Amino acid sequence: MKYTTLPKTDIKISKLCLGTMTWGNQNTQDEGFAQMDLALDKGINFFDTAELYPVPATAERYADTERIIGNWFEKTGNRDKVVLASKIAGPGDYTAHIRTNGFSKEALNEAVNNSLKRLKTDYIDLYQLHWPERQTNTFGIRDYKHNPNDAWEDNFNEVLHTFDEIIKSGKIRHVGLSNEKAWGTMRYLEESKTHNLPRMITIQNAYSLINRVFEGDMAEIAMREDIGLLAYSPMAFGVLSGKYIKGTAADNARLKLFPRFARYSSEKATEATKRYLKLAEEHNISLAQMALAFVTDRPFVTSNIIGATSLEQLEENIDSINISLSDEMLKAIDAIHAELPNPAP
Repeated sequence: MKYTTLPKTDIKISKLCLGTMTWGNQNTQDEGFAQMDLALDKGINFFDTAELYPVPATAERYADTERIIGNWFEKTGNRDKVVLASKIAGPGDYTAHIRTNGFSKEALNEAVNNSLKRLKTDYIDLYQLHWPERQTNTFGIRDYKHNPNDAWEDNFNEVLHTFDEIIKSGKIRHVGLSNEKAWGTMRYLEESKTHNLPRMITIQNAYSLINRVFEGDMAEIAMREDIGLLAYSPMAFGVLSGKYIKGTAADNARLKLFPRFARYSSEKATEATKRYLKLAEEHNISLAQMALAFVTDRPFVTSNIIGATSLEQLEENIDSINISLSDEMLKAIDAIHAELPNPAP
């Protein structure tokens, strides 16, 4: 395994992070336990979860993923071996079963306290805002269109003051963002500088061969401001394994179970995936490992969040840490990207 540190801290984390959003839906508790056992054995010490998980989010299974992780901590006593990240869900129809008061002081304290109980721990190492409260272009929407009737009011300072209190209580150690855009990221960073408030140290956004949107304004912010990308969906819901193109996807594959998750399945995304598959086969590596190795090696990526529904998939994904792509392959990847840029934003 390769390691780095969370930006602005001395917290050592693996360059691969174990994603958990299938546990409690596609995966049972026992399967989640087995994945955590394997990941830790392979050197992964960074786990990411959220109160929203498992996905698809439902009231019936709300926060079951955190409960599974908490049960594993209780069974194994391995809490001190893991750098743990979780998130508070942002407002919206998708999360109305959780709460409706956004990132208010009450909501943040409630979310942190409940996560701690489910995770059976006294602290969370990295606590993230899952997506912005304001209306902006997240989750597969390419362009920003301003809504002058958005009811959101600027509360960056208030959110950071609340986090300051929670950090001082010892319940969380550091804070980060997720599904955030350039404007929101800079507003949080500037508010921290101006008022000596907790600093967002990471941002968890989608990033893969078929979604390199982060390389626009966000990559410059990441590098110049030292806010590390935690890349999610590096496999594009399994699309970048090539199994859907080859027709080898199992019946319990994510897009077979939940076909409405079509973010990575457009005609152009499929065409780009076919080209990447051909390139990987020409160099005698799997598309999955090429896709993961590409993401892990980007200079703005702090950790690459890998997820799997089977131990075999997880082991292959972890082994990608040992692959370095040649300059020839990187040039070929960029050539495909130039012809089919970001087909799955």
